[in-house]
Amino acid sequence: MYTAALFDLDGTLIDTEPRSREAWSRLFHDHEVPADEETIRSFAGRPGIEALRDHVHRFPGRTVEELFAQALAYTTLADMPSVTTVPGALELVQQLRKSGVPMGVVTSGTRAYAMHELGVIGALDLFDVIVTADDVTRGKPDPQGYLAGCAALGVEPSAVVVFEDAPAGVAAAKSAGAHCVAIASTQSPAALAAADVIVPDLTGVTWPLTRKTDLSEQRSES
Repeated sequence: MYTAALFDLDGTLIDTEPRSREAWSRLFHDHEVPADEETIRSFAGRPGIEALRDHVHRFPGRTVEELFAQALAYTTLADMPSVTTVPGALELVQQLRKSGVPMGVVTSGTRAYAMHELGVIGALDLFDVIVTADDVTRGKPDPQGYLAGCAALGVEPSAVVVFEDAPAGVAAAKSAGAHCVAIASTQSPAALAAADVIVPDLTGVTWPLTRKTDLSEQRSES
């Protein structure tokens, strides 16, 4: 039986993908730098600064830090898409908290960002550990964040279920040695094929999970 859980934030607990996609799209558009669908999708699940380093050479005279600050500023504009919780996410987290399951968030966002977004959905006090981009030197798909989360919870990675929505996050979870449940909220199931289980959202997912648990059966019974 798995004894602890770690959650990604964007796309797993909260549906920020429409807002994030719009912010990155505006950044490229406002600097007149072409960006196709694949380019914008490549930012999902990765620290923004790291993802921008792959493209900064296309923004003459601009630094990664300047571009990242500009993208963050876009997310605060009134006309940006709203942020909602992923279906079933808050219910699952509340269930785990009531059951006393050690639980944390591992996100590619900054600590200030994570604290704000978790506060908005009323989940800030539900987690024992929050690992952010400020706490690691290598972001997803590197496993450093998930290994740090496991260590902070005092559990071995093999006893942890990681909930993720992006290929980079799935890769990080599996590299850490954790069991990974992928939520196909922002990516296609094919892009998340490295996960142990793929579900459309967290509706009907219950705890405890065991190594024999079939989430598809859980969903059909709920």
